Amino acid sequence: MKIALRGLTKKFGFQTVLDAVDFEVEFAHTLALIGPSGGGKSTLLRLLAGLDAPDAGEILVDGKPLPWDEEHLRLHRSRTGIVFQAFNLFPHLSALGNVMLPLTGVHRLDVATARERAMDVLKRFHLAEHASKQPAQLSGGQRQRVAIARALAVDPTFLLLDEPTSALDPEMTAEVLDVIAELRESEKPIILVTHEMGFARRSADRVAFIAQGGVLECAAAEEFFQHPRQPAVKQFLERILKY
Repeated sequence: MKIALRGLTKKFGFQTVLDAVDFEVEFAHTLALIGPSGGGKSTLLRLLAGLDAPDAGEILVDGKPLPWDEEHLRLHRSRTGIVFQAFNLFPHLSALGNVMLPLTGVHRLDVATARERAMDVLKRFHLAEHASKQPAQLSGGQRQRVAIARALAVDPTFLLLDEPTSALDPEMTAEVLDVIAELRESEKPIILVTHEMGFARRSADRVAFIAQGGVLECAAAEEFFQHPRQPAVKQFLERILKY
C-alpha cells in the first residue's frame, strides 16, 4: 500500500495540527504511527478515513486522490475499516447486531447474508458464543474484538486502528494485540496509531513519527528503533523506553 500526503494541512480553530505535510510511504502490511499526544496521529487517521476534511492539500491512496465531496466520501468510508479506542459499539445491540449493522445499513446486504457473514467473522475471533450478548456483558478485550470484527466484516480495502488498546488493562491489551498481529494473515493493509512500542517494533513494516505538525521520521521498524536519526525522535524513544 502507498500513502502520499501533498501539502496536507489541518487546523482546529487557531491550532494547526498538520502543517503543509509532504510525505510518502509504501508498506507491505502494517504502518505504525507513533509520537507524543496531540502530535497529529489521530487527526491524520481521521483524514485517511474521510471523517474529516483537510484545510489544504491532498491525500493519495495507491496513487488515487482521496475525494472530498460527500457522495464519493461515503463510498470511501464504506470501503474503509475503522476501529477506535473507545470501541464505539451500540449498547442496545448484541455483538452480532453490531457486526451486522454496517452490512445491512451501508452495504445493503439482506439479513440472512449479513448474519452469515457476521457469524463467520465472530467465529474467527472466538466470539461466536458471545454473539447474543450486549456490549455491557462483554469484557473490554471482547468489546474491542467485536469492533475489529465489525470493521473486517465489510471486507474493507484497508484498516485504520486508532489506539485500540488505550482503554484496556495489560491482560486485555495483550489479547487485542494478538488479534491485530493475526490480521497480518488477512492481507488487509493496516495503519495503526499506537503507544505500544514493543508491538510496533515486532509487527509493523514501517514506523512513522508524527509531531510538530508533520512527519519527522519514517523508516523500517527495526531501523527506526535501533537508529533513529532525528533528535526529537531519539529523545521520545529514550523517554518512552526508559522503563
